Amino acid sequence: MGAMSELLDLTVRARTWASTMEGFDAAAPARRAHRDTGPAVGPVAPLARAEREELEHALLAPGATMSRGAGRRSVPEEPDEVRTCFERDRDRILHGATAFRRLAGKTQVFIFPDDHQRTRLTHALEVAQVATAIARELRLNVALTEAIALGHDCGHGPGGHASEDAFAPYLAEGFDHAVWGADVVLAPLNLCAETLDGIRNHSWSRPTPSTPEGEVVSWADRIAYVCHDFEDAVHAGVVAPDALPRVVLERCGDRRSLWLRAFIEGVVSGTAAAGHVAMAAPLAEALAAFRSCNYERIYLRPASLAQGRAVVAVLQALVEHYAAHPERLPDAGAERAAGSGTAALEAAIGYVAGMTDRFACRMAVEELSWPADQLPRGLDGRHH
Repeated sequence: MGAMSELLDLTVRARTWASTMEGFDAAAPARRAHRDTGPAVGPVAPLARAEREELEHALLAPGATMSRGAGRRSVPEEPDEVRTCFERDRDRILHGATAFRRLAGKTQVFIFPDDHQRTRLTHALEVAQVATAIARELRLNVALTEAIALGHDCGHGPGGHASEDAFAPYLAEGFDHAVWGADVVLAPLNLCAETLDGIRNHSWSRPTPSTPEGEVVSWADRIAYVCHDFEDAVHAGVVAPDALPRVVLERCGDRRSLWLRAFIEGVVSGTAAAGHVAMAAPLAEALAAFRSCNYERIYLRPASLAQGRAVVAVLQALVEHYAAHPERLPDAGAERAAGSGTAALEAAIGYVAGMTDRFACRMAVEELSWPADQLPRGLDGRHH
């Protein structure tokens, strides 16, 4: 009676929502999500994974990466009945990677972004949109492209690229978010070798990815961040709209949708002409000018550099604190820290690199009594 009386106390909306618990047409062998029958579908002949792999061979371009069974993984697995190996990788990143979800709390350009500015998570989604648009036109493997794009920034620490400067002195090989993301953060997901290679090598300073899909993501990453970083900076009042380089205005247009379309088509046409993934020279020149403008007006402006120095100071202090006190790490980190001093340092870096911006600042205050006026500042001057 208690549950029924509580149900009667609910609003009409809540009672209606609760009434759909079992779906509609409960007596039928299959139930509907809605009261009325929807449009007819069929006859339906579901495609098994092996049949879909055969379709890839028929539909994808020569040189595209083909899905094969369970995929090339460090730990062998059985193939999925329905999904290709790269679709499984995409799903593992989306559903199983806590690092992917934490990108929502990590800096893209502006630390402590407001409600409308990009975060690392929205950046990853925008890269995936740009990359899959290119991959579809070029008849490449869309699932592999999407998996690489969604995972490409999972190795980023809090505070943007300043975190790489913070962690690099503690590691003999330095700290590269792309390498860290593939080899440390996403390694437990047992992703395919091609997916990890694309994530590891998406940065232009890294070796060329082994697949055309990985190269597409490298272009999509740059296209996405150049366009949306400028747009965010305009909305934040950091730059004026007329700061847009003339070559971009003339060759691409005056707004984000036109920029993206032009740069996407630049990769498609450039690849068709070159025989490998590339951007047509006129668009590549416009993209380079756009990026240079961002560096001068946004990334290297005094406020950004000051923010970066504050981020480095906080993160290095946290790393040294946890390396000296590994018992303060969560259970898994504390276990990894057991043994040599190197293990404790790597565990500390792993823990701090996984933090969101706000959590890192909160830990600095709680663990280190960090002075509030020395924390990184958001655009509004607050420390959040």
